Amino acid sequence: MNDDRKETVGTGTTPGRPDTPAGTREDDITVRHTQVLVVGAGFSGIGLGRALRESELTDFVILEREPAAGGVWQSNTYPGCRCDVPSHLYSFSFAPNPDWTSTYSPRAEIRAYLQTCLDRFGLRPHLRTGTEVEEARWDENDHLWYVTTNRGRWTARVLVSAVGPLTEPRLPDVPGIDRFRGTLMHSARWDHTADLTGARVASIGTGASAIQYVPEIADRVDRLFVFQRSAPWITPHDNRPITEAERERFRARPLRQRIARAKVYAAKEILVLGFAKRPGLMRIVEGVARKHLERQVPDPVLRRALTPDFTLGCKRIVPSNAWYPALQKPNVELVPRALQEIREHSVIDADGVEREVDAIIFGTGFHVADIPFADRVRGRGGVPMNAAWQGSPRAYLGVSVPGFPNFFMFLGPNSGLGHSSMVYMIEAQVEHVKNAIHTLHRSGATSIEVDRQVHDAYNAELDLKLAKTVWELGGCRTFYRDANGRNATIYPDWTFRFRRRAVRRQPRAYRLADAPRPSDPSPATTGEPA
Repeated sequence: MNDDRKETVGTGTTPGRPDTPAGTREDDITVRHTQVLVVGAGFSGIGLGRALRESELTDFVILEREPAAGGVWQSNTYPGCRCDVPSHLYSFSFAPNPDWTSTYSPRAEIRAYLQTCLDRFGLRPHLRTGTEVEEARWDENDHLWYVTTNRGRWTARVLVSAVGPLTEPRLPDVPGIDRFRGTLMHSARWDHTADLTGARVASIGTGASAIQYVPEIADRVDRLFVFQRSAPWITPHDNRPITEAERERFRARPLRQRIARAKVYAAKEILVLGFAKRPGLMRIVEGVARKHLERQVPDPVLRRALTPDFTLGCKRIVPSNAWYPALQKPNVELVPRALQEIREHSVIDADGVEREVDAIIFGTGFHVADIPFADRVRGRGGVPMNAAWQGSPRAYLGVSVPGFPNFFMFLGPNSGLGHSSMVYMIEAQVEHVKNAIHTLHRSGATSIEVDRQVHDAYNAELDLKLAKTVWELGGCRTFYRDANGRNATIYPDWTFRFRRRAVRRQPRAYRLADAPRPSDPSPATTGEPA
């Protein structure tokens, strides 16, 4: 179904450029064209695809590098993988799922839900799997994006990045990582061919992924060394099965599920008071987490090693009832120090203690604030997006960047959350991007670009708000910060304010332009809105 030669969507072609080398495959010299090229088939790509189809814009293609759609829920397959946002909120508001089997969904159910959405909204004909973008370049003469993939080339009037922030695994910069002769993997690239039964395993990191997979593998391995650079705050997990009777009521009366979703949203949103308005309020939640630690860890020495030294909320809060018990199993050892070196068959901690291991698992997170995909996107003048940012990613509403016409992204700079569902933010950004695309289409112009003054004023406002938040005042090191030390990840305000701003039309936010004529090298611009 995803063979390009059999599709009828987005298959308009133009000849390859004259400088194409002889002997190049036909896929490489044929340039396919589409009005909107979307990169990524997770929640963002599917949400935008549905919005475009419902607004009768059907000339678009969704590229996905994985063999199937699903985003992080396609690529993350580690044992115990589960969402830590309640199921009713971690789903599209326009596509409630009455069949969730638990209040916090496991990975397989979320992936299946997204596959169902693909079919429900007629998106499979638009999808090209196994296709990775290698470079995207804006052409100022044509006002088109020229996109090179591993399966051929495309041109597009509009390019949308829906790759998301949890895409590229981050490995620590540790000497000897290439010397190790055993099994080595990242949690986001789990090697299911590796048999960990009876193995000596080092798990590096104590973030959200490690806190899920460590309890799952602890009973299978011979020895498990858990390296902890800094202790995370762990809260009680209220996950429970959703009974068949409850599911039947949701099916019979969808309003019940909408009310359940609204309650979850309100409960999560109230946390903004502590995160972004009055960080001192986080001590209330911190007290809950401390009691959870005291109840589950009776040993005072271990409990002291597991007590964070920063304000709760400064780093991601992780719910778990299994993490602390797993660390107290007789074959599990907490190493409350950083990894210093890797040798052929061992790992060395910061105190110089060597431990022989057969496998190393990195639960060390992702490249988030540095946005690797931005290195592949070249805007006006051929400037890569990360070069334009100079170490500090910024965007208007996390969506658009000056100097990059006809380009939009999802979950870009400062549109992440520390408390609620990213799907809520995605839906707001979907509406914003859809409106911008339709403005471009209806206007007859050939490019649309965020106004730099509007962009700069928006980010200055964010910086003022961030200065008063727990992420700035909480005393922790976090992946939220970029190379210059700025929090380039989190949105520091109520999410309903973000949504209200994103979905309303803003007359001065964007500028439209026409491609230059041969006798007019400078494109004409107007102040028309998106």
